[in-house]
Amino acid sequence: MKYAWIAANRDSFPIALMCEVLDVSRSGYYDSVDRPPSPRAQRRARIDASVRQVHADSHGVYGSGKVAKKLAECEGLERACRNTVARSMREMGLRSRVSKGFTPTTTQADPLKQAAPNLLDRDFDATRPNQKWVTDITYLATAQGWVYLAVVLDLFSRKVVGWSISESLATPLVGEALRRAIESRRPAGEGLLLHSDRGCQYTSDAYQKTLRGLGVTCSMSRPGECYDNAVAERFFWSLKHEWTGHESYADLEAARLSVFKYIETFYNRERLHQAIGYKSPDQFETEYAPVLAA
Repeated sequence: MKYAWIAANRDSFPIALMCEVLDVSRSGYYDSVDRPPSPRAQRRARIDASVRQVHADSHGVYGSGKVAKKLAECEGLERACRNTVARSMREMGLRSRVSKGFTPTTTQADPLKQAAPNLLDRDFDATRPNQKWVTDITYLATAQGWVYLAVVLDLFSRKVVGWSISESLATPLVGEALRRAIESRRPAGEGLLLHSDRGCQYTSDAYQKTLRGLGVTCSMSRPGECYDNAVAERFFWSLKHEWTGHESYADLEAARLSVFKYIETFYNRERLHQAIGYKSPDQFETEYAPVLAA
């Protein structure tokens, strides 16, 4: 390590002075310059290169835990434990762009509408696709004002199965997200539970009529209980802290393109999820498809 430090700083300080301060011989340093890297040093170099690649592929989202998981499953990358990965990232100045803790937000209920009971009851596990969906709305800032994003997630794989973005917070926003989810998944209808908060878009007559027509059972969070819809809230936290919080948008179309990239090219296809065994939603569904078909 001393010789490596001397080599790294030889353009800044006299070699003789550094050898004296670090209590090493000049002959020993010059021998080390001609010596080939040790197997340990070669492995460290491979680890650093692999860590740098995975971190870049995750758009800077992954911390040491997920980087280590990715190294373990990808051929051609050097495997390393989480502590080794953490040290490598620290030495290279790499860190996850996510730094804040997760705190769900609440939605104001419409007192004039009758809300559905909380049938989901914080049971966020599902044994098959299209058994339990959750949906919610969030907002994103653009230079021209706020835009609003509605998503529908399947609790089986945590996959975003439908989403819609608009300058309007009216009911068509959530209706479009639901329409896309139905078209992409083609659920059987009866047997599907769809959970949301008590926002006026979800308690509206038009939205409730759509659910009844599809045979979908409606579930809603209890008043003031933000954790009743924690999976949807968690998705929005990930979206903002991993992606949109690091970008600026000129208008709705710029925000739409960014959300598309996050959901369709990263979140569903690549992003590792602890809740499903550190797999991506697409990978999880692909691996379990033969089991479900049996």
